[in-house]
Parts: sequence; C-alpha cells; structure tokens
Amino acid sequence: MVRAKGDARGFHSHGVPSGAQRSVRLLDVSGPALALGSTQSIDDVDLDAAKRLDVDVFNRQSGGGAVLLDPGAQLWVDVVIGRSDSLWNDDVSLASQWLGEVWVEALRSLGIEGVVHRGEMVTNTLSPVVCFAGLAAGEVTVDGAKVVGISQRRTRAGARFQCSVPLRWDAKRHAELLAPGISKSGGDLNQVKVHPAILGDPAFDLRDAFLEALV
Repeated sequence: MVRAKGDARGFHSHGVPSGAQRSVRLLDVSGPALALGSTQSIDDVDLDAAKRLDVDVFNRQSGGGAVLLDPGAQLWVDVVIGRSDSLWNDDVSLASQWLGEVWVEALRSLGIEGVVHRGEMVTNTLSPVVCFAGLAAGEVTVDGAKVVGISQRRTRAGARFQCSVPLRWDAKRHAELLAPGISKSGGDLNQVKVHPAILGDPAFDLRDAFLEALV
C-alpha cells in the first residue's frame, strides 16, 4: 500500500503497469481539479469560472462524466490487479463488483448499510456531464444515494480501478464549473443523489475500514 499527495492530473496519467500485480494507492490531491471523462467535451466547462476558482481542467483516460476533486473533499483509492489475478473478470460489467462488495463490508463495519449496483448502467441526461449523476455496475449506494464511484482502465496487463468517495458534495461548485454542460443536457443538478461519507471521526474511519476489508 502506498500513500501519495500530488496533483490530480498527474495521478490520472498513471496507467496500468506492465506485469501488474495487486496494489493499493491512497491518493490525496494537492489542489482543485475537474477530471472530465475521456470523451467529454471541454465545452461542458465554464473555463472562466475554472480560471477564477483556480481549478485545473483535463480529460482523464476513463469514461463517464466530470469528477470534481478538492483537497480533503474525497477519499480516492486506486486498486490494481493483473489479468492472471483470481479477481479478474473479462466481463466489464462484472469486473468491479468484487470491489464494490469490499466497500459494502467496510461501510457495514461502521454501521452503514450500502448496496452494490448490479446490472446495466443507470444513465440520465446529466450523467454524461456529472459522473455522480449516473450509476455503474459495482458502484455503491446508501439509501438510494451514490456513495462510492468506481471507474476502470483495462489493458493487456490488468486493470486499474479508481474509487472516489465524496466526503462532502459541493453542488454549487459543480453548477458553476459545469454550467454549459448542465444547461445543454437539460438535467437538474438538484436531483443528483450523493451520500457524502465522514472521514476523520473515530467512529467513521472509512479509510482504515476499507483497507481492513480489502485484506
């Protein structure tokens, strides 16, 4: 297990290493960033607002909508497995369900009942713009609100699962930065259901609970 602090753009540039083996990285961002999906248009972003708020904007190498990253605002965990790993699944829709189960076990140990989403991806008009507006297989909800987002990058060597758990949800900053995309989609940001976790409270140390469940 490795813990690192740095810029989000640099963290997202890391690929799946050749000869990939099981590994875990806990990542803390040093500055605000807006990571767009791999094919998401920059036109979804109010670049003047991003400049004013000093938010770095870039496209990550996994799909989906934008993820807003702020120092201390999320728990970011990267998990890597190789293709020869017993956890590997060729079916993309099933590949991250084991990881969702780990998150559920971690949440349950802290008194929170989560549910792993199974089946087809749940999309809406806003999900191509805001990542947490949609729900993919393996991701976790609490009382119908998304609490764990998981994206994955797959290569011949293995897979890298990027997990993001919001510790707070700033709808206002999302609305300001992604105003063009939200307006174009016709979606309502107020309808996005996100369940922020609480980290740092001795009764709710999700980071340690996740690592224990993973082991």
